[in-house]
Amino acid sequence: MGNSKSEDPEVPDREGLQHITGLSPGHSALIVAVLCYINLLNYMDRFTVAGVLPDIEQFFDIGDSSSGLIQTVFISSYMVLAPVFGYLGDRYNRKYLMCGGIAFWSLVTLGSSFIPREQFWLLLLTRGLVGVGEASYSTIAPTLIADLFVADQRSRMLSVFYFAIPVGSGLGYIAGSKVKDMAGDWHWALRVTPGLGVVAVLLLFLVVREPPRGAVERHSDSPPLNPTSWWADLRALARNPSFILSSLGFTAVAFVTGSLALWAPAFLLRSRVVLGETPPCLPGDSCSSSDSLIFGLITCLTGVLGVGLGVEISRRLRRSNPRADPLVCAAGLLGSAPFLFLSLACARGSIVATYIFIFIGETLLSMNWAVVADILLYVVIPTRRSTAEAFQIVLSHLLGDAGSPYLVGLISDRLRRSWPPSFLSEFRALQFSLMLCAFVGALGGAAFLGTAIFIEGDRRQAQLHVQGLLREAGPTDDRIVVPRRGRSTRVPVSSVLI
Repeated sequence: MGNSKSEDPEVPDREGLQHITGLSPGHSALIVAVLCYINLLNYMDRFTVAGVLPDIEQFFDIGDSSSGLIQTVFISSYMVLAPVFGYLGDRYNRKYLMCGGIAFWSLVTLGSSFIPREQFWLLLLTRGLVGVGEASYSTIAPTLIADLFVADQRSRMLSVFYFAIPVGSGLGYIAGSKVKDMAGDWHWALRVTPGLGVVAVLLLFLVVREPPRGAVERHSDSPPLNPTSWWADLRALARNPSFILSSLGFTAVAFVTGSLALWAPAFLLRSRVVLGETPPCLPGDSCSSSDSLIFGLITCLTGVLGVGLGVEISRRLRRSNPRADPLVCAAGLLGSAPFLFLSLACARGSIVATYIFIFIGETLLSMNWAVVADILLYVVIPTRRSTAEAFQIVLSHLLGDAGSPYLVGLISDRLRRSWPPSFLSEFRALQFSLMLCAFVGALGGAAFLGTAIFIEGDRRQAQLHVQGLLREAGPTDDRIVVPRRGRSTRVPVSSVLI
């Protein structure tokens, strides 16, 4: 690291990027638009189920803990398959991997809409298989953007890409509730995204081209990066404190968003029932979908506002403070915790106050999405980014939203059993269990503050590695080749010196 050539790399202009990637600026932007559409579609499908959750509970005659399993099984499958696609994405054609995964996801989602009421386990199985498409896409798509753009251009494109998460989530609630109302049957809500998935596969096949990995970040005279073994990748990531701590912070984001995504509409419905503003959801009746619609709109608006604010604040602060990215993430999480707590505490008295606090809390929470992705891309070298995305997905879902919906539902069921059965006890049980989100959010803010300590050194090390000015020490790097008994052998440097 003491090489005199270790100045910051020059950022290529538009013509330079076109020469390196072989793609015009317009074509690169079109690729990002296609990836953004598919990301929006993924999250739209994920939260369509949450938009009709009361109807699913009534149809299959299940409780809160079983409802939480729907999301938990999906996230668990997604989490297990992510390392597989991360490994493949660092070594094989990313475009064809995404095409295959999304086509499979579309077929399974369509099939899940025809499951009879006696086969709830089959619904869980199909939701688990949906994780194949999610894993094939989420681990790979950000690395394509990283290989098309650098510096502020990359941050802006990532912000566009991650706008699709909250917007797609909100559209999932809206599409689920409105399609159910129009068709009179919640099953039709699950038949919207498969058709759009076919369009996504066609766009991927016709528009997306594979850019060279890491070329936009290298000096013209530096050699191309070669993939290392999967175990070497994992060892390098484990020794990267910025990556580990930011992944833990993102785990807290996943825990909170996973819980709210599944349970917020049901909680708001129960709040309205307790306040006497809407009738309860009784067997044989269609449940009110107004709260899913309103929460979906809030999720869309707060997502656009939060992601945009996070990227812009971080970009401006980065000029004077190189630790701006993790500090913005920490501020977002620590700031969202009290507002989420207040939204739960006020639900018994005023539904309007609850919506206001949810709006503020979700806006602050959404400031993390694009900034966390940018941190990963500049502290990890290009040939490890899909693996790093996969590892972050595993960690954030294993400790985050894989278990949080089920955990919240389980706590709610246990609390309900200890109280006399009533609509008020159902509301209070879910209210108290969701308060766990505020505590976890504060812990995530602390992890991002830790990231700020190491971010400068880890970013610099990745830059030097990409430029060919730094080589990682391997397990045999302290050995040299010497002749011995007619053939060459590797021996430790220390033995030669002796």
